[in-house]
Amino acid sequence: MESESKLNFRRLATPITIFVAFWTLGTVLQIIGGGWFYFINFGYIGTSVGVGMGLYMILPPKKKERGRKLAQLLVGIYMLGFLGLILKENMQIEGFFFYLLTGFIAGAVLHYLVAKIIGPLLFHRVWCSWACWTAMVLDFLPYTRNKEGRLPEKWGYLRYVHLLLSFGVVTLLWYGLHYGVILQSVSEVYWLVIGNVLYYGIAITMAYHLKDNRAFCKYVCPIPVLQKLPSRFSLMKIAGNYDLCNDCDACVKMCPMDIRIPEYLKSGKRVLSTECTYCLICINVCAKKALRTSFGFDVGGLEILNTRKSLTQ
Repeated sequence: MESESKLNFRRLATPITIFVAFWTLGTVLQIIGGGWFYFINFGYIGTSVGVGMGLYMILPPKKKERGRKLAQLLVGIYMLGFLGLILKENMQIEGFFFYLLTGFIAGAVLHYLVAKIIGPLLFHRVWCSWACWTAMVLDFLPYTRNKEGRLPEKWGYLRYVHLLLSFGVVTLLWYGLHYGVILQSVSEVYWLVIGNVLYYGIAITMAYHLKDNRAFCKYVCPIPVLQKLPSRFSLMKIAGNYDLCNDCDACVKMCPMDIRIPEYLKSGKRVLSTECTYCLICINVCAKKALRTSFGFDVGGLEILNTRKSLTQ
């Protein structure tokens, strides 16, 4: 009984950590003058992700994905519907850049700092698998991943081009055309809606063309560019015991981001890839229970990916 309770606690350690971290952040912001909105906002997001991840941990294997999709829907609909359309916040990356130039250190700026810049130091790229409103739609498409692996590394540079173009457009409008941002106005909703229509259109087209739900995430989305550096130092990473591994490669075949997970285990390392979105699918499909969530300190950035180039060598 004691060992079973320890196992259950280990399974729930990550969702509990996320739950506590977000409620703590909301409490701190409320105390220093941010108001009750931030207390409720971050508490809601932490609860949504924590509950979804907790359900993923305890549900039977075939039903685990329901927990992750629930978290995505709870957070995605809240951020797009309530924060975006009702409160008129532009939650797209262009909104983040505009608000920074305006000096509006709230709303979208706090969101990007917590979820995509500072947050990954603690919880890796959890946002991408458990809260992203784009992935919320993509994960309902029929393709999990392309069995041939991901496209060669150079295609990933499109993410950097996208980030620079977004920043360039904002800079041109701000400094060149003296475009003035009117906070929480209808114009912010236009930015949000048009941006998401373009994202969804490109993402869904790529998913069907490349037979890979996460093609947009791998090659075009600018958000991983912000996340990859802090996620190197993330305390939360996937760990494992290679002695238990039977080299079935189920984790590699099912990893949405095409990470060659056993290669890290062989060298006694945690999964150090910054492409990992902490979706936990690898843990779920491992028949030998060789993989687990873990907390610790190491430096990531070692990318061992299943690319189409490497498959032909």
